[in-house]
Amino acid sequence: MNHTTVDELYDNCVRFYRSEVALKYHDRTFTYQKMGENADRLANALHHVGLRKGDKVAFLMANCPEYVFAEIALTKIGAVRVPLAVLLGADDHIYMMNHSQSVTLIYHEKLTSRVEAMMPHLKTVQHFICVCDNPTHVPLGHLHLQTLMAAYAPEPPPVEIEPQDLCGLYYTGGTTGRPKGVMLSHRAWVNAVMLEMLELGLGWGEVFAYMTPLTHAGGVLLLPVLLRKGLCLILDGFDVKTFLEQTEKEKITASLFVPTMIYLLLDYPQLANYDTSSLHTLLYGAAPIAPERLKQAIDHFGPIFSQFYGQTESPMILTALPPTEHVIADPERQHQVFSSCGRPTMTTQIKLLDTEGDEVAPGGVGEIVARSTFMMDGYYKNPEKTAETIRDGWLYTGDMARQDEQGFLYIVDRSKDMIVSGGFNIYPREIEDVLFEHQAVKEAAVIGVPDEKWGEAVKAIVVLHEGQQTTAAELIEFVKDRKGSLVAPKSVEFWESIPLTNLGKVDKKKMREPFWRGHDRRV
Repeated sequence: MNHTTVDELYDNCVRFYRSEVALKYHDRTFTYQKMGENADRLANALHHVGLRKGDKVAFLMANCPEYVFAEIALTKIGAVRVPLAVLLGADDHIYMMNHSQSVTLIYHEKLTSRVEAMMPHLKTVQHFICVCDNPTHVPLGHLHLQTLMAAYAPEPPPVEIEPQDLCGLYYTGGTTGRPKGVMLSHRAWVNAVMLEMLELGLGWGEVFAYMTPLTHAGGVLLLPVLLRKGLCLILDGFDVKTFLEQTEKEKITASLFVPTMIYLLLDYPQLANYDTSSLHTLLYGAAPIAPERLKQAIDHFGPIFSQFYGQTESPMILTALPPTEHVIADPERQHQVFSSCGRPTMTTQIKLLDTEGDEVAPGGVGEIVARSTFMMDGYYKNPEKTAETIRDGWLYTGDMARQDEQGFLYIVDRSKDMIVSGGFNIYPREIEDVLFEHQAVKEAAVIGVPDEKWGEAVKAIVVLHEGQQTTAAELIEFVKDRKGSLVAPKSVEFWESIPLTNLGKVDKKKMREPFWRGHDRRV
């Protein structure tokens, strides 16, 4: 797909399925033709405002159809979208907009007060465009997106877009310093979309519920649904009751979950009261899932789960575990495969390297190093980090894994999450999987804490199921029996909840902080 751009894919959807419903949000529906017209009108409007090819446009948005129109419009004028995760703080948003030199901010009215507070600190933003039902609520001096869209003809300007042109600038979470701007080209985005259509089990005419932010992983899955005449059902966020009600009403066939959302769904007391028979593909990723909980999910919903693994630097799909690979008769092998992130996808090459850069022996643990058609071009204005992450055309992911003889990859941890205790490498993921097997454990996360003798000691943070009881000693022995004394936790704490990042991943940085406070090093 070296000659196709993202705007061309959207145009194909509109041309092929004009009268079909493309988007639904509450009681508002948009056909493919109307979606295309709105995007073309907005592209024309943004061009008249002054946006040009290569300009950076930040998005601070809630899930809504206008986000989709804006995303398509930017691809048509060659502008570069810079999505801002809503749950990040203002300091991060200010840094991202200043670092990217964004000239425009498109934001949702729900976030008006935050935008007004950030304005004095933004160095390059010239235009503020508000998505708002009532134009009288738009702050003085700001533009109203819906009014702009209505004022111009559906005639996008004639801009020549090339596959190598930047399409998006996506900032990483910044867990090890300032966020880094990942440069994704039209080529990378198109290849990711094609591979998602090939690998994830999505079919024709899906009714796909978008509950996670469209500015991030949710938005990556717009085109795979639209290209096969699907309906994108946009929801305001994830709420178990709402999802189940909408599944009954709209006959939802597919959606995207992070593991935490699956756990909440399984633990919902009234789950059995809802008809979920329309569901046939539930995608999950972004964080490891506990094999025991995945088995519970399949026991309830059937083999409709499809896993993906990737990074912002290679969006979403370095490996995949489709629904058919979740059907395994042997319980022991089932547990093994459920611990994996699947096999490398069709156009992805993967190798596992040790600290010297040599491939590890079969079954050994090494860093995942990948080469694909959808890799980033590099980090924006950060050549040093780019050179460190991309070497000889290979992406060094920082994830540690092993691979079995059938090609399944098992991520044992992020390299930075690895615990080194007494000179031995210990991977928290393997301990967490064991803890989840205990009937009393609802959630578990393992971190390294300072230890005078061993350097680091293994600590487990556990949340119990309501009404269940156990002790630290019992859980330590439970792990020791299955994995040995070396990796067994030296201590266990029971918490009411485990903190998550804005993207729903376990926030181990936040968990470690109180234990390492006052220490010069964090390892």
